[in-house]
Amino acid sequence: MPRRRLTQLFPFLLPLRVWQRKLFFYAKMRLDGNKYAKRTAKHLLEHVAFETSSPMINPNSGFDLRYQKNKVHNLLLAARTLNRIVIGPGETFSFWRLVRRADRREKYKEGLNLVNGSIVSAYGGGLCQMSTLLYWMFLHTPMTVIERHAHAVEALPPTGEELPCGTDATIYEGWLDLKVKNETSHAYQIELDFIGETLCGRIRADREPESEYRVYNGEIAYWREGGDTFQRASVLRACKNRATGEERQEALYVNVCKIGYALPQDIVVEEKGD
Repeated sequence: MPRRRLTQLFPFLLPLRVWQRKLFFYAKMRLDGNKYAKRTAKHLLEHVAFETSSPMINPNSGFDLRYQKNKVHNLLLAARTLNRIVIGPGETFSFWRLVRRADRREKYKEGLNLVNGSIVSAYGGGLCQMSTLLYWMFLHTPMTVIERHAHAVEALPPTGEELPCGTDATIYEGWLDLKVKNETSHAYQIELDFIGETLCGRIRADREPESEYRVYNGEIAYWREGGDTFQRASVLRACKNRATGEERQEALYVNVCKIGYALPQDIVVEEKGD
């Protein structure tokens, strides 16, 4: 039997533990030697390096639409601190360093979060949609992702236009952040917009991008073990030089997660012993 944490034995200590984690979380960033992006430009950089969009409402999710509408509210608040942020040469972007006080004037609402494999309502729930959209955009730039965390469980089946498997990014203040470092000589800028029930994002640059990127899956495999189903997906990226047409490919990482829904019957699932 796994050893129980102190906060599980004494739940009244949990708020203190959360406060402690956040204190050290931000103190570490003040001391780590990185220069963190914080400048919001009045004007947009001239060139669009990459753009994407993500629907915020899924009426077929099976969950109360009230929570999804609350998520839209939460995403709007977070976007106020992220929109038009410039990541200059040598600077590091941190999701939480920018979003930590987004609810200072207007509070977040109860949205849905994935906690220990289960979807529950939580204050500020739904911000992972923003971190995932940002991560997807960062993968289409030459900037270096230095911190990204995958969801341990994929709780809902994909719907609509899909991202490749394993390109999500979860965040949890005090524990999990999304960080990217600009080790290039060019400046990049985040642009966020809301059109109806769609979140739109662009990465802009101060110069015409030299390369275009394509992120895709290599091998995807499923297996069942101990009554649970798991997915292993390799994430690859092709980088094409716009001037010469020369393309190089790189293997980024292998993502492993548990699948929390019934897979289609045509997907092969390998059986492994307990």
